[in-house]
Amino acid sequence: MSTLEVLILSSNYQARRKIQAGQTERAILAAATELSRERSFEKISVREICQHAGITTGAFYHHFKSKSELLQKGFTSLDLYMEDVLHGHENDEPTQRLRLILSAYADFMENLGFELVSRYYSQRLDCPTFQSITPNRFIFQSLFSCIQEACSGRDPLPGYPPKWVSDFLFRHFRGVVIDWIINRGTYSLSDKLQQDYVLFQKIFQP
Repeated sequence: MSTLEVLILSSNYQARRKIQAGQTERAILAAATELSRERSFEKISVREICQHAGITTGAFYHHFKSKSELLQKGFTSLDLYMEDVLHGHENDEPTQRLRLILSAYADFMENLGFELVSRYYSQRLDCPTFQSITPNRFIFQSLFSCIQEACSGRDPLPGYPPKWVSDFLFRHFRGVVIDWIINRGTYSLSDKLQQDYVLFQKIFQP
């Protein structure tokens, strides 16, 4: 076997391993999500999550050091979810993409359920150095791209550039999620964000 063939096989193997790892992590998160709808996340054991996901505890600890890390890393799948949702919509009007982002964001949170999302935010307060939303995250970049493109080079609001407005909007929408948690998921998060979108889309008007 030539060196090139060995490199190709190695590359294919690593690609398959990466895909498998992603699938396992999503299965673990899905299991934790389903179980948390039945009772508190704190009362769910790692063993139960593994049984529900159809994996060994060894596989769990290969991906996550603890349930706490599962909660932190689990939200990184939001970016993967967003990528899937936006795939094929790259050429849509920016306002349409923005609406799709908000719908997907709400769907993702509601699928997790308010109890699991509230645990995530509680953990964030206990670990202030952990950053869930940074400028390089896919969801923030997608939001920024929509606003920048929709405004065609002008500031969305006088004196406020697209990046500032993107950060402001995301802080607002995250605040809506926290209000939804406080109200224990008693209203539709998707409907609420869509109502807010109708108001905020006025910033795109020249």
